[in-house]
Amino acid sequence: VQLQAYGGGLVQTGDSLRLSCVVSGRTFSRYAMGWFRQAPGKEREFLAVITGNGGMSNYASSVKGRFTISRDNAKNTVYLQMNSLKPEDTAVYYCAADSATYRLSSSESEFAYWGQGTQVTVSS
Repeated sequence: VQLQAYGGGLVQTGDSLRLSCVVSGRTFSRYAMGWFRQAPGKEREFLAVITGNGGMSNYASSVKGRFTISRDNAKNTVYLQMNSLKPEDTAVYYCAADSATYRLSSSESEFAYWGQGTQVTVSS
């Protein structure tokens, strides 16, 4: 399984951005998918997770109400819509795959596959 995240960039406070993560393989719908981020000097942080069929999702309190995770199984793609961005959202954003289809884990250790990361920078 290979994951390719893209869509990052430089935006201003209050802007929106949508990240995408394309997953190789024919069994995309069998994976729960998550998004994490890592800011300079900080540990990687859970953001959101969605089940394999897209029926359920869960969010970190820090982004709930601003970020939305979704997926299109026909396109093998998971998205992270980010609204009302703040400078503290500046980080490298990673997508990850959990082979447990319906698990809504926030733990890095449950995600066996990771993308390479895409940089998001929010200027004040």
